[in-house]
Amino acid sequence: MTATAFGCLLVGLMLGAGLGYLLARNQAALSALARAEVDAARGAADHDLAARQHAIESLVAPMRDALERVQAQLHTSERDRLAATAALDEHLAAMRLSADGLRSETSQLVTALRAPQVRGRWGELQLERAVEAAGLVEHIDYETQATANTQDGQVRPDLVVKLVGDKRIVVDSKVAFSGYLDAMEATDERIRALRLRAHARHLRNHVDSLGSKAYWNSFTPTPEFVVCFVPADAFLDAALREDPSLLEHAFERNVVLATPSTLVALLRTIAYTWRQDALARNTAEVSKLGRDLYQRLSTMGSHLDKLGRSLRTAVTTFNSTVATLEGRDLVSGSRRAGLSVIDPLADGCLPEPEQIL
Repeated sequence: MTATAFGCLLVGLMLGAGLGYLLARNQAALSALARAEVDAARGAADHDLAARQHAIESLVAPMRDALERVQAQLHTSERDRLAATAALDEHLAAMRLSADGLRSETSQLVTALRAPQVRGRWGELQLERAVEAAGLVEHIDYETQATANTQDGQVRPDLVVKLVGDKRIVVDSKVAFSGYLDAMEATDERIRALRLRAHARHLRNHVDSLGSKAYWNSFTPTPEFVVCFVPADAFLDAALREDPSLLEHAFERNVVLATPSTLVALLRTIAYTWRQDALARNTAEVSKLGRDLYQRLSTMGSHLDKLGRSLRTAVTTFNSTVATLEGRDLVSGSRRAGLSVIDPLADGCLPEPEQIL
């Protein structure tokens, strides 16, 4: 290898080493610049992410609080619902027991009412309750089981109510309602309809029977009608649905159909007439006492006037006597008092009476 070639090779190596060094420095500078740019970008991204997170948090926080309050309210509502459901279940259980007991008692009552004696006694008890609710007093305002003799035998209504003026109203409570009980127990609609029609027919027959007894002829003086007491409103309503002309039929036979509510209204009207009659009697008695008092006061005034005139006459006579005594007798008495030798009793002055003013 020549010197020239060696020199060229050496120069090339030196140039290559310089270029490699320059390339290495440029690469390091580029890497540092890239890292700086990456760090700056990462910082800006972190700052922007933090700002976005803060903005999102400011939006989400109220919603999160509201959701928490809603959840708490839902929890309270659920707890209240469970408590209310438990109370309702308990109330329904109590109502179920009560309904079962009422159903059992109703069944027993229906069974008992099928006996004619029990049915009649139950009607009488309902009648007594209506009378008590009206405020009437037994043996004063009404009589029970009163009897009267007729040409056909003895009659005995359940109740005879006394009216003002010694009048009476007859009430009968012997109503047959076995057909109604059968209808209420029937499960077949056809049989129920048949039994309700039978119930209406039984009530119509009882109206005819009461009308034929003519109680107003046996308990005189009595208005020409008799009250047929139906122990329950449902009995009369059921009969009227099947026989709408039943009321007119009863009126034509001088029979008034009355349920507990209408009978109480009738009896309270009677009680009101008794109170008005008592008030009128009291007013008449007060007027009579006032007249008697006036007459007595008038007589006493006359006596006092006579006594006054007598007193005035007595006072006048007394004063005249005193004046006469002072003018004559006392003067003579004074002269006599000086003659004590003649009359030893005349040892003092005579008293001088005073006139009455």
